[in-house]
Amino acid sequence: MQNDIVAPKAKVIPKTLKKHKETRIDNYFWLNDRENSEVIDYLNQENSYYQNMTAHTKDLQGNLYEEMKSRIKEDDSSVPYFYNGYFYITRFETGQDYPIFSRKKGSLTAAEEILFNCNELAKGHAYFKLGGLSVSPDNKFASFGVDIVGRRIYSIQIKNLETGEILPDKIENVTGGSVWANDNNTIFYVRQDEVTLRADKVFRHKLNSDSKEDVLVFNETDDTFNVSISKEKSRKYIVIGSGSTLTTEYRILNSDNPNGEFEVFQPRVRGLEYSISHYQDSFYILTNKDKATNFKLMKTPENKTGKKNWVDVIAHREDVLLEDIEIFKNYLVVEERSNGLNHIRIMPWGDEPDYYLPFGSETYNAYTTTNIDFDTDVLRYSYQSLGTPSSVIDFNMKTKTKEILKEQEVLGGKFDKENYVEERVWATARDGVKVPISMIYRKGLKKDGKNPLLLYAYGSYGITMDTYFSSTRLSLLDRGFVYAIAHIRGGEDLGRQWYEDGKLLKKKNTFTDFIDCSKFVIDEKYTSSEHLYAEGGSAGGLLMGVIVNEAPELYNGVIAQVPFVDVITTMLDDSIPLTTGEYDEWGNPNNKKYYDYMLSYSPYDNVKAQNYPNMYVSTGLHDSQVQYWEPAKWVAKLRDLKINDKLLFLDTNMDAGHGGASGRFEALKDLAKEFSFLLDLEKIKS
Repeated sequence: MQNDIVAPKAKVIPKTLKKHKETRIDNYFWLNDRENSEVIDYLNQENSYYQNMTAHTKDLQGNLYEEMKSRIKEDDSSVPYFYNGYFYITRFETGQDYPIFSRKKGSLTAAEEILFNCNELAKGHAYFKLGGLSVSPDNKFASFGVDIVGRRIYSIQIKNLETGEILPDKIENVTGGSVWANDNNTIFYVRQDEVTLRADKVFRHKLNSDSKEDVLVFNETDDTFNVSISKEKSRKYIVIGSGSTLTTEYRILNSDNPNGEFEVFQPRVRGLEYSISHYQDSFYILTNKDKATNFKLMKTPENKTGKKNWVDVIAHREDVLLEDIEIFKNYLVVEERSNGLNHIRIMPWGDEPDYYLPFGSETYNAYTTTNIDFDTDVLRYSYQSLGTPSSVIDFNMKTKTKEILKEQEVLGGKFDKENYVEERVWATARDGVKVPISMIYRKGLKKDGKNPLLLYAYGSYGITMDTYFSSTRLSLLDRGFVYAIAHIRGGEDLGRQWYEDGKLLKKKNTFTDFIDCSKFVIDEKYTSSEHLYAEGGSAGGLLMGVIVNEAPELYNGVIAQVPFVDVITTMLDDSIPLTTGEYDEWGNPNNKKYYDYMLSYSPYDNVKAQNYPNMYVSTGLHDSQVQYWEPAKWVAKLRDLKINDKLLFLDTNMDAGHGGASGRFEALKDLAKEFSFLLDLEKIKS
């Protein structure tokens, strides 16, 4: 039956692209127009083809969806956190897709006050996201952002929490977050460029006024920088952040003086990265100053913020990455990473010795969570591993006792973490570097090369792929799959140098690391090329695009989610969101050296007549980060050039953006599609 279904064939309209006296021909450039009815028609044809070709898996998809949903506690609630006189809670109700934000005054036994029921607000919208919820210091108002398209373009509104009234103030085309000044009458927010969506301007807004009257307080003119707004934990300062891949700069304003001028903390210096935290009469600065590749902690008086006044608090260490700090009245908490694992260090401000929280597993993930309260001895952190459900823990830094407030429930009565093995192994890359792989599988696994294995990676922007627990993943593990994460270069898993060695003119290390990890799990008989699958999204989708060009014989199937695959054309188009800010990650192709290097691996430009593995490619029509036409063009070119009859699917969500569906259970349907793709290839039907 499947053989009778004809794959769509995109129209060929050659477009000549010239740069550096070189010519590229792009036959599918015309797909770069979401307003063109022919483009929409082609995407719908691809969706129909995917639906028809996978019709026999509909029952499997439905079973997977129900199975994954059945493990999730539907009437779930977050651990309450206390701030400014109220306990704040996010909860879900049975059968509902969206969260309810609420609070209780003074005590958890107090009456619940519902701030926002997103299930009501989402009615009539295919996509809905509420973000940037911020309550005024006097607890009477809440500003919030809403996105109903999925392009991460928000509108900010303000709610009177005493009357329930939504004020007439409406601020369009913003990032969604906002910060209150201490006068309870002023908010600061960030507006985006309407074309590129770059966050570039900070405005001041007064309550009950027209947003047209808002005052521009900062305009970031360097198009490689993005802007953010925040408030210090001490509540004394409002902070404007400007950041690019390699450089940061901050401006500060006393929260009591919203009409004042923001002052530059330390002027930007290319290559100088720093972040600031206020405490008493000083700022603490996490920075790479003085060639501190793995960062160090410094301190400066709040009235002398230039870098000439900074002094060391925690010196730079070659083998320890300093990731973040959390300041309390009596303690400094430091998040560090060494040998690929994170550690939490407690440092009392007084004379008491510092110490580390003890963790046992070799694939765990521990990190501080919601610690808004400044005057407390309690640190809240989360702990999980590939086989251990996530826990939220309150640790008393004074008594050194801990209380597990919540452990993620896995419903259904079938999950027992003792049934699974967690392992960390090290693959040797072709240049001799050891690359860690974290994996989990059911006990009793035989290393006979017959196990299906899903290898996941990202490998860009210095983003660390920490091990995390997933109840949905059990649907693969319990059907015999091994799940593995390759901690390849380009992330920051083994320190800042790990990132530096996987970007710009060293970017190919990211791709060869993944291929070498793939060869390792085959050589060690965890799996074989007949049963090895790869998965990556966004920049990880770029990774997928490269490996199917370079080593297609290693994989039976590949999942590429919202893949960034048309590297050269995208990076030469500075009207596309994010492009200019990406030059420090990939290189600027207006420079021929980077053009040549990027062209040598760009997946779209390197598709050739060869065998390709089975592939499932997903995207969103309204994606603002990786435009839909990249995967659409890529699939069209693959269809034209590949010489085998392996499966090739393009599945476009016509309602959503980069993050996919917005409802918590709708997202499970996307996952069921991916899992059914893998299980169908393995002929696992249950």
